[in-house]
Amino acid sequence: MHFIKELLKTYLLLLLVLFLGRVLLYLFYFDRLEDISLFESLLSFIYGMRMDTIVLSIILVIPTLLLSLSPKRLTPLISKGIKFYILVWLLILIFIENATFPFFAQYDVRPNYLFLEYLEYPKEVGSLMFKEYKLELLISFIMMFVAARLFLRSKWIDFRNAFRTPYHFRALLLLPLLVLLFLGIRSSFGHRGANTSDALYSTNRVINEITKNSLHSIGYAYYSSKKHGSKSIKRYGKIELAQAYEKAAEILHINYLDPTKPFLRESKTHFASTKPKNLVIFIQESMGAQFVEFSGGVKGLTPNMNKLAKEYLSFSELYSNGTRSIRGLAALSSGFLAVPGEGVVKRTKSQSDFFSLASLLKPYGYTSSFIYGGEARFDNMKSWYLGNGFDEVIEESDFENTTFRSTWGVCDEDLVIQAHKKFTEYSKKNEKFVSVMFSQSNHAPFELPENKIEYVEGVEKQSVENAIKYADFAIGRFFELAKQETYFKDTVFVVVADHNVRVYGDDAVPVDMFHIPALIVADGITPQSYNKLTSQPDVLATALDMIGLDLVYPILGHSIFSKDKEEVVLMQFNDIYALRHKNDIAIVAPDVTPQTYRYGDKKLEPQENNTSLEQSAIALITVLEDMYDKKLFK
Repeated sequence: MHFIKELLKTYLLLLLVLFLGRVLLYLFYFDRLEDISLFESLLSFIYGMRMDTIVLSIILVIPTLLLSLSPKRLTPLISKGIKFYILVWLLILIFIENATFPFFAQYDVRPNYLFLEYLEYPKEVGSLMFKEYKLELLISFIMMFVAARLFLRSKWIDFRNAFRTPYHFRALLLLPLLVLLFLGIRSSFGHRGANTSDALYSTNRVINEITKNSLHSIGYAYYSSKKHGSKSIKRYGKIELAQAYEKAAEILHINYLDPTKPFLRESKTHFASTKPKNLVIFIQESMGAQFVEFSGGVKGLTPNMNKLAKEYLSFSELYSNGTRSIRGLAALSSGFLAVPGEGVVKRTKSQSDFFSLASLLKPYGYTSSFIYGGEARFDNMKSWYLGNGFDEVIEESDFENTTFRSTWGVCDEDLVIQAHKKFTEYSKKNEKFVSVMFSQSNHAPFELPENKIEYVEGVEKQSVENAIKYADFAIGRFFELAKQETYFKDTVFVVVADHNVRVYGDDAVPVDMFHIPALIVADGITPQSYNKLTSQPDVLATALDMIGLDLVYPILGHSIFSKDKEEVVLMQFNDIYALRHKNDIAIVAPDVTPQTYRYGDKKLEPQENNTSLEQSAIALITVLEDMYDKKLFK
């Protein structure tokens, strides 16, 4: 029938766009598919068609309704309207498929919730796109223009033909077609409709990503990020709440005594003093361990950090909570771990009465500040810090006499100079202070001031290597200034990354790309390189230990000087979690059977299921969501 024929041709046209995008992605990353058989490659395209059909079935619902129910006299209006509707979706699909390539290059996954989150900041993202992806944008727009011209001129799809089918036949076909589209959207006869987990058929993560559909991944990630609560958490695996708290307490080695204040306990300092020290946490944007010599990285990029590491306390086996700044900020400002979906910095129930450094130290007379070189509205940082006890947020608009501004804000040297002035003011007023500084120079498009560093040979001027080297320059400048003032001897300084520069690898969770550097600088400390597995909350607990106060807090980590310190890290990669205990790793994901691995030589080797560790991972995820939902982390 003409009616069905036009819908089928529309489906095939849009499917062709998605098929070609998948073919190109497959060819582009073919070198990372050496262990993939021909059969698995074919499965990627078969399962991929399933993912594509979900999206296309949703798109075709409106044309199906209109073509089925519209009378013949409306043929010109309805046919033109549907053709425009399909053209819009054709252009969207072409754009998303093109955008997949630079996104994959940056994050090693198809577009997901990050794709939407960055759209909240059009100024920064627009500038970044224009500076970093001119060629990609040009190619995309040329393809969209050509596709639009061909589609509008082509007579292959002509929705007027659908009206050649008598009205009563079209009306009778509506119900079976809607049932067919419904089945296409669900793509499953099971209890739950198909989702991105149905593309995870291989142990090679890259082929799984190729199998997915970018538009579906974006939509599903948005849906998942907004759907918090017990129902979404149970998709990782079922566990009773009481048992979850017991398992979480066991793996974290923290006593669970009061259900209304879980994990709240007294932590006795190992550095008792009648004059508690100030605390400064300098968080480095996207600084991976592979760039820093003392954490096993290359030589020469970070001479200032390497010098400080030899003179003070360094962490060579530190792993980040996640792959986003808000995960690192939460870990290092409050000692929390990464919840599924949106991070607590952006969630509504954690905008007040959520534990933080500032609320902890305020009763002891500490003045608190968050200092950032960009706009603090980004990722809701300003609201979260001010709502959780910080006295002041200093951002780009508050900086005076700046020397250089990039897409993301003032340069790191301007940041440290501003912070130094602030700390000097505190010191002159005899005010104790706690401050979180957040750098931003090490961020694409890597715009750096001139005449500050000697650029690395063999790489582009605007490269991550030079950005790391400049970040190290700013760290050196900060301590050069600090050591000239009295506050240096009275302060514990932490220099630590929020996450790695980009996370890539073929494993379900590329663990080595969570490896980050950290060091603690404090006058009089015995130089030490701590080489046991450490989490970001552990670094925070260690720094608090060193200021010299006995404290009561719920931080989900321990000081390295405590006998309770465990070698455990919970890492989040998109919606997948990896719980690492020493070198054993349990990986859990929504609607997927948990797996156990042994980590060695920067690779995951499958092992027999460690049910206890897998249950601990599910327990931690359950507990984190429950603590957030009931506002228990305070």
